[in-house]
Amino acid sequence: MDTERWAVSVPRGYRVGDWRVGRPIATGSWASVYQGVRDGEDATRAALKFLPTGTVTRRQLGHLKDMTQREIRLHSRLRHTRLIRLRETLVIDDAENPELDGACVLVTDLAERSLADLVAGGTPVPDAPRLIAEICEGIAHMHAEKWVHGDLKPNNVLMMADGSVRLADFGLATEIDGTHGYLPPMGSLDHVPPERWGEPLSERGHAVWASADVWALGVTACQLLTGHLPFNAPTARARYVAAAEYAAGERPLALPVSLPDAWRSWVGDCLTPDPRLRPSAARQLYRARVLAGTVEASNRRTGIRMAGATAAALLMLAGVSGAGMVDSSVADPFGRWLRADSDIPREYRALIVEAGTMCDEPGLSPALVAGILKAESNFDAGLSDVANNEYGLARWTPSVLQYYLPADRRGVVPTPPFSPEDAIPAVGRYLCVRLPLMAGVPGDPGLLGAAAFRSSDDVVRRENGIPERIRPFVERVQKHRAEYQP
Repeated sequence: MDTERWAVSVPRGYRVGDWRVGRPIATGSWASVYQGVRDGEDATRAALKFLPTGTVTRRQLGHLKDMTQREIRLHSRLRHTRLIRLRETLVIDDAENPELDGACVLVTDLAERSLADLVAGGTPVPDAPRLIAEICEGIAHMHAEKWVHGDLKPNNVLMMADGSVRLADFGLATEIDGTHGYLPPMGSLDHVPPERWGEPLSERGHAVWASADVWALGVTACQLLTGHLPFNAPTARARYVAAAEYAAGERPLALPVSLPDAWRSWVGDCLTPDPRLRPSAARQLYRARVLAGTVEASNRRTGIRMAGATAAALLMLAGVSGAGMVDSSVADPFGRWLRADSDIPREYRALIVEAGTMCDEPGLSPALVAGILKAESNFDAGLSDVANNEYGLARWTPSVLQYYLPADRRGVVPTPPFSPEDAIPAVGRYLCVRLPLMAGVPGDPGLLGAAAFRSSDDVVRRENGIPERIRPFVERVQKHRAEYQP
């Protein structure tokens, strides 16, 4: 393979520390990867990632230094079976070879191939559900440790000799400081969420949230399951425009027809236009395990079966941060969120916890959601108030509920009756969108959210607090929230 035009061209047999450069593997715009062999009894093999110094401009050198430091910092802090292992870091000292002198070399475990090789054929990848679940394990672990990958795509997911996958290429990974991190203006157009370029570019880069990885996760899953990207157009730029138009509500989400029905909602949720409403990687991990058949979507102790979307709540209820399994021996996995001796129906507790943990907005909690449902309907899923056009547990009006359904069903006015699986998570989505809009209004954020749910956030802002006419409703929510809080 001719490597003359690679980002870093290294001759076969070149020595780097204890390693001898072997066959070329892959190159990108900024780095090149070769197989490395360490001579000895076992002839150990590794991947050598070369990052140049002398062949780039001063500005490019600054970018490379930043990306290299990001990658090394992540490897020094995170350890997980779904993240590629960094063995050592080397710096080339070769004054006679100025193109390589000073280059940084990252020595990692050697993979068989990247998933980009598998999706290139335009057909579904064998064992795609398992691969997706394993990718979720890596992303969920990174998010739990307050890191965003920033460049998730098939090229950066490696398949090892045993068939398992590892996330790699952390040059755009960033630590979350508070709610978000910052990335330089780089990334694959096919996998970057539309909101990325709408963020202002500061000295630190574009602001980025963990939800950006969830969007890329949906795109990657679609590729593995169908062999195609979710937005159909001839060029990456045209596909990005299509994604931006979808996010702006100017076109529907038209996923490939070959996408299995069981995965359509999973992918669609990852591609939710509003990043605040995208599910967490931990929630998608559990759903992926259910769909892959590696875990049963049920509470084995109580025998209550739940849909994959709601069973995800068990992952958090058991105190598992992404990569663990649900402990079926826990008598009440919901106890850390809701009082066990309350009147909340058992069959709704997982749904309520899913809604109450859907985002990190101040004031949102499962107890608040339960309090709203109690005040609205006394947990009556069959409620039908035709005179006010309100139905179900949360007294949803059909024309409003349409905007808070899962992404693949959004925009179509639903017909009552409304199932608890639709009505309860929609309360969480509503609050995740509306609570930030009332950040400057004085008062208890959760109760302001309840007031907005019964009226609107516009009314709450205009009144600069809870309107008098709905204060009795809000007081009932406050009373029940206190009763349901553990």
